Amino acid sequence: MEVIKTAIEGPVIIEPKVFGDSRGYFFESFSQRDFQAQVQKINFVQDNESMSVYGVMRGLHFQRPPYAQSKLVRCVKGKVLDVVVDIRKGSPTYGQHVAVELSEENHRQMFIPRGFAHGFAVLSETAVFQYKCDNFYAPEADGGISIQDDSLGIEWGIPAEDVVLSGKDMNHPLLKDFDSPFNYSDNLYPEFE
Repeated sequence: MEVIKTAIEGPVIIEPKVFGDSRGYFFESFSQRDFQAQVQKINFVQDNESMSVYGVMRGLHFQRPPYAQSKLVRCVKGKVLDVVVDIRKGSPTYGQHVAVELSEENHRQMFIPRGFAHGFAVLSETAVFQYKCDNFYAPEADGGISIQDDSLGIEWGIPAEDVVLSGKDMNHPLLKDFDSPFNYSDNLYPEFE
């Protein structure tokens, strides 16, 4: 696998080595050994999958400590714009984002560390999205910032009239009204000390 650094320290794009011929293709989507050697120590405990139709935007989500999650995400059918926003108070890149297209064609993955909010927009007719998490889902720790916050400068690629949001995602605060539970100086992975 190739690990591609982004403009923000922490999130990375992972490009697997794909072996293809007239029969189809094969690639290793995750190796604990390689991930820990090239990205960071991690212990994924939960896999999730969602299916969404064109125009659906999900996010920008995170879980508050002590239930904070890292995610390794990929789109196995269709195409999405995947976005990560730095929400670590005191970070030199606080409020900045990284966006990457993930699709069934490019097989790319995005690693989202703890201390970042995550969301995506479906650019194809449908999309099947999978993600590995390093902490279990804890509804009481749910958090988010508005996916439609213009101050973030995200170009989602979906016309306003086509956007589909959940009730929950319509009610997240703007970044300027948000008090992040994450600090840049905190060790967000105490289990690996």
